[in-house]
Amino acid sequence: MGPRLLFGTFDDIRGRCDIAPARQTASEPGYDDGAIVPNENWKPLTADDAEQHRANDSVPDSARIELVRRPLPDLDPGDLAGRLEAAARLDPLNGHWPTELLGCAASPGNWATTTEDSTTGRRIGLHVDNFDRLPYGRRHQGRRRLCLNLGPGPRYLLIGDHDIQQICRTLYADPDRHHPHTEDIRRYVAAGHPLRCLRIRFDPGDGYIAPTEFLAHDGSTAGIDQSSVAAFWLGRPPNTS
Repeated sequence: MGPRLLFGTFDDIRGRCDIAPARQTASEPGYDDGAIVPNENWKPLTADDAEQHRANDSVPDSARIELVRRPLPDLDPGDLAGRLEAAARLDPLNGHWPTELLGCAASPGNWATTTEDSTTGRRIGLHVDNFDRLPYGRRHQGRRRLCLNLGPGPRYLLIGDHDIQQICRTLYADPDRHHPHTEDIRRYVAAGHPLRCLRIRFDPGDGYIAPTEFLAHDGSTAGIDQSSVAAFWLGRPPNTS
């Protein structure tokens, strides 16, 4: 399936989305060895690419990426602490999303990827979340995550163009016995399989709802001088019936 983005017409996302091949790091400062990152050779998303990744009626809600917008309180551009406090008070989508804040991440400008391993301080590159710990066959049923950019600068969402089920089907003879993991993305690229990376720009107040347990993803501030704070909320638990 790969990423499926909900949008009306190509004009709704024109100029906001780019695409580039992904690559694997090797002994690069600040990164896990073998982390997957975009190669920075970005090209604008074409109308044909956009159609390939459009979410039609056959795509379940749990596998869609939706773009959202939320008015933000007035905050001083340099007040990062104030943004963290504001996130705790936000009802992110006026009652249409759980209000329990998962966490916030403050990112400096000009980072190709933003997520760090808190135990090592190194960035992990494209990864999948694992809050629900679902096996291969149910991975597409995991909770989606809501992210809002609280500013002051813009930032990007990075998304791999193959989902974790596609990746596991390629790697394993019996994927049904496997619990998908970030390491699978690294093995996939290391084995020479192509992976492209979509990049979607989010200005302050912009956000996304995305299946981060299903899609390889990360944040980015590449080419952006300002820092930004991202706030995250986790959706309702999947139906286990």
